[in-house]
Amino acid sequence: MTPPGPDRSCPLELDGVSFAYGRSMVLWDVSLRVRQGEFVAVVGPNGSGKTTLMKLGLGLLQPGAGQVRLFGQEVRSFRSWSQVGYVPQRAQATSALPVSVEEVVVSGLAARTRRFRRLAEEVERIDHVVELLALEGSRRSRMAELSGGQQQRALIARALVTAPQLLVLDEPTTGVDAEARSVLRESLRHLVEVEKMAVVYVSHDPEGFSGLAQRVVEVEGGRMREGHGQPAVQVAKG
Repeated sequence: MTPPGPDRSCPLELDGVSFAYGRSMVLWDVSLRVRQGEFVAVVGPNGSGKTTLMKLGLGLLQPGAGQVRLFGQEVRSFRSWSQVGYVPQRAQATSALPVSVEEVVVSGLAARTRRFRRLAEEVERIDHVVELLALEGSRRSRMAELSGGQQQRALIARALVTAPQLLVLDEPTTGVDAEARSVLRESLRHLVEVEKMAVVYVSHDPEGFSGLAQRVVEVEGGRMREGHGQPAVQVAKG
């Protein structure tokens, strides 16, 4: 019998995952599923393991125990990275480079193609994400000329330019102004409700995802728990 293909309805799965830095345990037996079109907020105090959890989910770290799958495929053998958008915490290294917003956004296509000419669909996608993140008036501006909020929106646009089905944002509103927060909220609402994208939003600030998250999970003490304001219970496997 032919084994079933990847479960595209579940972009991200962690099943019984544990992880340690050396002898220091960070996560114990954590399980999480993020389905297509779902907005999941991951919260917890600084140093609780939120970022480590996402790095495990994206294959940037290897678990000591458990399984991690992207779109039904083991993360170690996953290759369709254009399906995944990721903006790590404090990802502003490009802000010091003499590049424009548009060049930063286009750089998100580098892993997808080395063509010098863009296909019409790629040009359309670039225009779409620039508009979605309210960057039309800044697309020719250099990153160094922009506010922290504009720079962050440009980096998110870069992550979106391949039309991923999973978007992971790590502390996206840290150090950004109220306008950038508002634009980001409306952009994320569109991505989930219209484009049916799965979004994982890592933050210690609940205001950033209030009214958007369909599920909230809390990471604390190496465990993951549901956090809808009800008594905390460990997330069930499966």
